[in-house]
Amino acid sequence: MAGVGGVGGVGGVGGVGEAAVAVGAAQHLPVADASIDIAHARWAYFFGPGCEPGLAEMARVIRPGGVAVVIDNDATTSTFGEWFAQSHPGYDALAVERFWRRAGFTRERLLTSWQARDRAEFQALVRIEFEPAAADRILAEHAGSTVDYAVNVWWRRY
Repeated sequence: MAGVGGVGGVGGVGGVGEAAVAVGAAQHLPVADASIDIAHARWAYFFGPGCEPGLAEMARVIRPGGVAVVIDNDATTSTFGEWFAQSHPGYDALAVERFWRRAGFTRERLLTSWQARDRAEFQALVRIEFEPAAADRILAEHAGSTVDYAVNVWWRRY
């Protein structure tokens, strides 16, 4: 499911105005053609190839001059990226990069971190993100409650 926001009016958060949220699938957004200034997706297109219907729908709804921003894991950098790549042995980082470039997107890489309040919270986060066997291995090998975490910010102006 994807949240779709439309902006207009006055006031609102940071002077942006009114915001509306509608629920829909990435390949069928419940908004009119060329009606969105900014489209944002997080952790939705990890594997690139196969996501073309979602990107085509994004192109349909974004106004000329509008921007699409997609944030996904960078499996080529950071400790978390190593965990991600190990948990998805079929992941092909080069194919993902080619997919985005063919679609006209530019990448900005960001190195950030997960910073849990304590080890218990960190363990819970790892267990949400990874299958049980992978989570057990990660938690046995990684002490503490933080981990470096890289993301790709893919963006395109239409």
